[in-house]
Amino acid sequence: MTTESSVYNRIRQLRNSINEHNYQYYNLSQPKISDFEYDQLLKELRDLENKYPQYADANSPTQRVGNDINLEFEQHMHRFPMLSLDNTYSKEELADFITRIQKIVNEDFEFICELKFDGVSISLTYENGILIRAVTRGDGEKGDVVTANVKTIKSIPLTLRGENFPPYFEIRGEIFIPLASFEKMNTEREEAGEMVFANPRNAASGTLKMQNSSLVAKRPLDCYLYNMLGENLPFSNHYDNIQKAGEWGFKISEYTKKCRSLEEILDYTNYWENHRYTLPFDIDGVVIKVNSYHQQERLGYTAKSPRWATSFKFKAEQVTTRLISIDYQVGRTGAITPVANLEPVLLAGTTVKRASLHNADQIELLDIRINDTVYIEKGGEIIPKVVGVDKSKRPEGSEPVQYISVCPECNTALIRTEGEAKHYCPNESGCPPQIKGKIEHFVSRKAMDIGLAEATIHQLFSHGLIKNPADFYDLQKEQLVNLERFAEKSAENLIKSIRNSKQVPFPRVLYALGIRYVGETVAKKLAQHFTSMQNLMEANADQLLEADEIGEKIAESLMNYFANEKNRQFIERLRLAGLKFESEKKQSSGTGRLNGKSIIISGVFENFSREEIKELIEHHGGKNVSSISSKTDYLVAGEKIGPSKLEKAKELGIPVISEIEFMQLINL
Repeated sequence: MTTESSVYNRIRQLRNSINEHNYQYYNLSQPKISDFEYDQLLKELRDLENKYPQYADANSPTQRVGNDINLEFEQHMHRFPMLSLDNTYSKEELADFITRIQKIVNEDFEFICELKFDGVSISLTYENGILIRAVTRGDGEKGDVVTANVKTIKSIPLTLRGENFPPYFEIRGEIFIPLASFEKMNTEREEAGEMVFANPRNAASGTLKMQNSSLVAKRPLDCYLYNMLGENLPFSNHYDNIQKAGEWGFKISEYTKKCRSLEEILDYTNYWENHRYTLPFDIDGVVIKVNSYHQQERLGYTAKSPRWATSFKFKAEQVTTRLISIDYQVGRTGAITPVANLEPVLLAGTTVKRASLHNADQIELLDIRINDTVYIEKGGEIIPKVVGVDKSKRPEGSEPVQYISVCPECNTALIRTEGEAKHYCPNESGCPPQIKGKIEHFVSRKAMDIGLAEATIHQLFSHGLIKNPADFYDLQKEQLVNLERFAEKSAENLIKSIRNSKQVPFPRVLYALGIRYVGETVAKKLAQHFTSMQNLMEANADQLLEADEIGEKIAESLMNYFANEKNRQFIERLRLAGLKFESEKKQSSGTGRLNGKSIIISGVFENFSREEIKELIEHHGGKNVSSISSKTDYLVAGEKIGPSKLEKAKELGIPVISEIEFMQLINL
């Protein structure tokens, strides 16, 4: 029997999971699941929110477009929002899409079918034929200004050819790396001892976010343009305007086709689903658009998508091969991941020899056995995974897999916490891959930002120079110069980078420790609440739970970490090395009108972004809270506010104020 509490818990679980996958995809360019799996999670959440509107929330991932904003870049508001497209995966869903359009338009119409390039969305603004700005998708309303980087892409014109183009317009498209160029680039990186990219999309995304445009120029970026926006466009339909853009010097797709019926659209989608690997670049589906701008306007938009367009996503290609053996990999946190060793098989254009098995439950659920014929998928060009077994081909006498009980690296007995999917090795300080993983995490850019390649870390570790991250602060140049990969200058650079890391602020130091469940956001919340490492280490469970967004699982992890004497000794070494263990006190020139006030914000605002309002609250002495309680002083309400929050605020008698009233409150 389904209860309201179980529904709400599932909604919360889905929101947390989708938010995490958004961060992995848009911020880190390291997606963990396929596009299809992501869309299924989003669909389940959307269906539940529609069925149970009392749990609606303006901050739900169903109410936003994915975010790739990098705060190191200048931000710019999109004149026309960069919305995402609804996805379809079947002939039936495509037929429903066309039927809906027929009912609304009720006149002759045609569709434009285009390849869905698997790259990074970009919006280019031209004024009097000159490129003046390039902005990423960001959150759909604003994005990163990456003009300097985009100007290095030779297929994007800096000045338009011909004449009769509008004095001001935007054109949007996809930045990508051609497959041949990607393979060449990865080969060169491998030969140089550098980490290779997982796929062309990740490489394009990471390149576009580089701060040094001269380095971007060395990467083989390319760009197709496929959508024009603005006033006084030459034609009143999408297709003719894009063809005209080709005359002005833009690279447009030669694979675009006009279609008038579902049959013609299906012919197009079927052809490219079967022939996509003959293309010199990656695609992950087909985009279908109504051609007429007039009809597009009649069809309109939802909160996040145009009603006049959809994308048909190709399902992950699936092949079968034989499972030879299973390896067990140990991660930074001690998590054990089983990996299948396979007979090599061609999948999605690459030869696959290994695939993820996820965890013990998945192996048991699928009843996977050695020498089984298994089904492999590589959805969204992510790491391949085993998704099933052809039991009709199972050899006689096969036995179920006995999941390992001890760590394959240090022979320590594995543990498994109730409610956790994975087994863990608890030997944090003595298990080599955990130690190396923690060191790699510690030096990473978002942590201590010490300039070291993975191969160099392994070299320092194997020579006994680094056994835990605190050892970096004891390194001397003389210990480095005689090592392979090091010369006088490179040794000096590493010592300088280590010295500079002592200026990294406290939240990043806390994140760098690699405490389980303490990611970037949690580290910032803890640093803001406790203000120093000492306060955090002395906090009990109840005090930890008082911090914003800290739940029982995180609190327990923190308590366990700080109870370990080796961890306390490690932290003490970092303190003596001079790392920042206290939050910097901000000089505030605010009015102090919100001193001691707990304020929650919800909805969309006209004059400020949500983050800007949060900064204003803190600047004037207030505290941002994420949920309503009797201790909340104000609810600042914008448009599209979640009805449940509004109702709860009224129940508790909490003042609900508008954006204008908030500005008056702080005397703006």
